[in-house]
Amino acid sequence: MNFTILKELFVEFLRTRHIARHFRRSAPLNTLTQTGESQEVPASLTKALVEAATSNVEALLKQLGSHNDGLSEVQAEVVRARVGLNEIEHEKQLLWWIHLWHCYCSPFNLLLTLLAIVSYVTDDMKGALVIGMMVVLSTFLRFWQEGKSNKAADALKAMVSNTATVIRRNLSEGISLKAEAASSAHPHSKSAQRVELSIKFLVPGDVIVLSAGDMIPADCRVLTAKDLFVSQAAMTGESMPVEKFAALCDVEAANPLEFDNLLFMGTNVVSGSAMAIVLGTGNSTYFGTLASRITTTDRAPTSFQSGVNKLSWLLIRFMLVMSPLVLFINGFTKGDWMEALLFALSVAVGQTPEMLPMIVTSTLAKGAEFLSRKKVIVKRLDAIQNFGAMDILCTDKTGTLTQDKIFLARHVDVWGDESNEVLELAYLNSYYQTGLKNLLDVAVLEHAEVHRELEPANNFRKVDEIPFDFTRRRMSVVVEKHDEHHLLITKGAVEEILSICTQVRHGDAIEPLTPELRTHIHTVTVSLNEEGLRVVAVAAKKGSSTQDSYSLADECELTLIGYVAFLDPPKDSTAPALKALTEHGVTVKVLTGDNELVTAKICCEVGLAQQGVLLGSDIECMSDQALTEAVESHNVFAKLTPLHKERIVRVLKTNGHVVGFMGDGINDAPALHAADIGISVDTAVDIAKEAADIILLEKSLLVLVEGVREGRRTFSNMLKYIKMTASSNFGNVLSVLVASAFIPFLPMLPMHLLVQNLLYDISQIAIPFDHVDEELLQKPQHWHTEDIGRFMIFFGPISSVFDITTFAVMWFVFGAQTPEQQTLFQSGWFIVGLLTQTLIVHMIRTPQIPFIQSRAATPLLVMTGIIIAVGIFLPMGPLAHYFKLQALPPLYFVFLPLIMLAYMGLTQAMKGIYRRRWGWQ
Repeated sequence: MNFTILKELFVEFLRTRHIARHFRRSAPLNTLTQTGESQEVPASLTKALVEAATSNVEALLKQLGSHNDGLSEVQAEVVRARVGLNEIEHEKQLLWWIHLWHCYCSPFNLLLTLLAIVSYVTDDMKGALVIGMMVVLSTFLRFWQEGKSNKAADALKAMVSNTATVIRRNLSEGISLKAEAASSAHPHSKSAQRVELSIKFLVPGDVIVLSAGDMIPADCRVLTAKDLFVSQAAMTGESMPVEKFAALCDVEAANPLEFDNLLFMGTNVVSGSAMAIVLGTGNSTYFGTLASRITTTDRAPTSFQSGVNKLSWLLIRFMLVMSPLVLFINGFTKGDWMEALLFALSVAVGQTPEMLPMIVTSTLAKGAEFLSRKKVIVKRLDAIQNFGAMDILCTDKTGTLTQDKIFLARHVDVWGDESNEVLELAYLNSYYQTGLKNLLDVAVLEHAEVHRELEPANNFRKVDEIPFDFTRRRMSVVVEKHDEHHLLITKGAVEEILSICTQVRHGDAIEPLTPELRTHIHTVTVSLNEEGLRVVAVAAKKGSSTQDSYSLADECELTLIGYVAFLDPPKDSTAPALKALTEHGVTVKVLTGDNELVTAKICCEVGLAQQGVLLGSDIECMSDQALTEAVESHNVFAKLTPLHKERIVRVLKTNGHVVGFMGDGINDAPALHAADIGISVDTAVDIAKEAADIILLEKSLLVLVEGVREGRRTFSNMLKYIKMTASSNFGNVLSVLVASAFIPFLPMLPMHLLVQNLLYDISQIAIPFDHVDEELLQKPQHWHTEDIGRFMIFFGPISSVFDITTFAVMWFVFGAQTPEQQTLFQSGWFIVGLLTQTLIVHMIRTPQIPFIQSRAATPLLVMTGIIIAVGIFLPMGPLAHYFKLQALPPLYFVFLPLIMLAYMGLTQAMKGIYRRRWGWQ
């Protein structure tokens, strides 16, 4: 019984209540659930997807009432009104009365209800009424707090959304919708335009543009594709990306996931580009149909969740020992087994930190609300605790440490002399590429004078494109000028471009790429890197005008033309943020795909001292054991692939660190996924934002420090409740055991224990609003279950010492020695027990001297003051008889402050001993 109560309590309340991440860390949708049942989609959906995959484009467009130029806004609104928004109903918001019922159906409330029924059956009407009031209060407190937290979480999530590039038709010319829908497909007209639209507004029939880094926002049929590779791991579990085409290749396929011209919500574009038409949205997608049936996730529990699970087992073991002892001692010594059972059950309830779910929820919600005011969006509440536990922050360089604005500083030939030809070729490459336009492309395209001079729309025609990917680290476009020969223009990382070049441009002459020239090229590029410039090489070659399609095989025997060099200045907030993180015990490591020279320059500018540089090529040759040691001794990692970044993060976690990763690019997504806490920015690509736990809405990195501090404040306040409750309850049980063995009556009635427990819990409601000492914010906060057990055993008996002192005073001074005088005895211990439990809040919330060196926040002071007043009023006021208490003699209140002062003094002295030996967190 105890096992079930505790396990359910922690599991139920500490589950993440927010919408599950659609596309991250979920079990493959075509696998088996925990029940072993195969996940199948409705036959009607499978049939519709098969028909869409096998239909010709014209028939499909007509069926969807669409056009090669997509839908107009008016048409889209009509469809949206019919099919609804493109949203998955992972977790429908409960009706208020269902939510209220769930709040009641907690193990704690069910146990109290059982006690109330037993009290009613045994004619203890007052006890039944009091316990019933506790159930009502507990239920409504949880209902109110959870409702408030859920509304706050929904408001935060609404601040961040992914968008899709949609082709929108312009029907201002008065063409009828019917005529437009019936028109045949033809190349995109000038009346169509590309718009960025929140994915929730997509509708069937929309034509969307996809490029590397995009999430697939709905189920789609590919219309055009160029080297399109899609990761379907979230759907199939297959880690390797699959290539998609406009034409159906495998006509024998039966499973929709095997069709190579279909794209599915929940997958993402790894490389290449495409145009596709939306087939289904929301719950009508393949993902949406299965999402409600998913019962497993492969997400590892956070350190906080693991800690709570360990704590639950600790309390279970303690309860399994203590509760039966209380039952048998009182049963044998008092002879009333029913009363002994009720008393033992009340003691068991007292050992459960029943307010922990509400404390956790409200504390995390308060932290998320605080961070939202700092322009930080928390997508997953328990990530706040990981923020506080983080001791290593791995960060990408470009766009995170540096500004999200890159400047084209130089355009030079192979010899380092300024060259307009290099700029023109780079411009054509960036202008015509349809994949992901990164900050480098944006910087090139800002040279409007080149556009005016080249007039690409009038003088050039795009023939083909070979999109960028992170393996080749280059991309190519093929253009034709006035029906002349084709020109393949490639730009990318210097070493990658050199690997496909056989000659170089020297003025008007072409020279072979000799070893001597390679040495010279290295010298020129290194000198640019040492200036802090990021160098991209530009190469080209002529091709036949009869060739229609180009592939990776055509990227060979190119001529190196020169380089474009970019200035990537650090953000103003980077240096102070890194300094502050270091002061707060967070080690910063830079993980970048850029070369080591540029990275070293940036690190120098932001004040990050290098402790060793490790290159991606070195990591490739390292065993896991060697890398385990290397990641600890190095803090700059350069020329990394996405998998290198992910591997480093995983190794650091294996070493026992709580690792954060900050990035904004496609190449950062695997590391964001692997980290304990993924941090991205609102301008990041879709896949990076989807993988992140935290999203920064402003450029300043100083908010990271605020997040770390808030995470530690949140963790400290939650830990306060756990440590105070565990130690206080442990002390109470020890006192109960002593009293039960030597006193001929119950030291306190079951109702007294429950009321005392409820009043104590109410006093803790203000803990989320409490202050945290500065020294506790200066170092990472980790969960150590053994520390809680040691804390409980160390401080619990202190209260027992003064409980036993109270027993002696009531027994010898006031003569409460017989069952007829047990009410006096119970009233005296009721007040002392409640006051020591309440005072322990102030004693243990800080390692310093309470009220003098560290004062609690006003809400906590007020709440504990009220509870102390209520605790004294109950036996002294008109309700005493109702609660089976009685007024205490004036002499009692002479002993009371002496007992309290002695208790506080001993606790403070023991804090000093504990802190010197084991520290404090």
